[in-house]
Amino acid sequence: MFDVDGTLVHRGPDGRGRPQPGAPEVLERIRASGRPLVLFTNGSHVSSERIARGLQEDGLPIGEREVLTPVESAITYLRRYHRDRPVLMFVTEAIRERLQRAGIPAARGEEAGAVFVAHIDQTDFDEMERAARAVRRGAPLLAGSYVPGYAGANGIIFSRGAMVTAAIAKVSGARPKVLGKPSRAAVAELRARLGLPTERLAVIGDDLGMDIRLGQMGGSRTVLVRSGISGQVELHRIPERRRPDAVIDGVAELLEWL
Repeated sequence: MFDVDGTLVHRGPDGRGRPQPGAPEVLERIRASGRPLVLFTNGSHVSSERIARGLQEDGLPIGEREVLTPVESAITYLRRYHRDRPVLMFVTEAIRERLQRAGIPAARGEEAGAVFVAHIDQTDFDEMERAARAVRRGAPLLAGSYVPGYAGANGIIFSRGAMVTAAIAKVSGARPKVLGKPSRAAVAELRARLGLPTERLAVIGDDLGMDIRLGQMGGSRTVLVRSGISGQVELHRIPERRRPDAVIDGVAELLEWL
């Protein structure tokens, strides 16, 4: 399993991904070996299929079924634990339609049985207050991601979803449950998509707290790529249990191992 931003690509000011050196060759070699692969990004503004098509246009040899986002793990989680409950959604219109096609009913306000926050471009205080009141009455606060941001070509790109989630959590007193990376829900989604126990996976990413933590939660081998957000982290200052199994400067180094 690969992370995307900071690992396989860097985003330019135009939002397009610039493949990192060796990234296309690494993916092609893995596929040629017959081993399954998947990209798991915490991006949740459009469907995984659209993200895959965008990465294809950017030069990565990826199929539409080889990309996962928190939306997939959220759908699975909501169907299992909150079936038929209306969900107050802080998502783009494209993701709202995706959730509703998957049978997740949308709530209109405080009657919400759950609150789900992914990426959103704009919202307002009235909507956040309705969400906070629903959470205070017992609706779970679910987040696609709760990290500050991800690696871009010119530094960190802040997460608007995390901003909204933090505001609702602060006034409601709730602790958000993450459904993307890192979470048990994401581990389960990986296992289901690849059809393998996660103990047999290698998880490669640039973020210690997100990608490496996800791999450790699933008992996977972990590889930290220093081309992204954790590039300057001094690993000797990190508790041993949180350290990756291996560290590389860029994904091209994986070619020696494949």
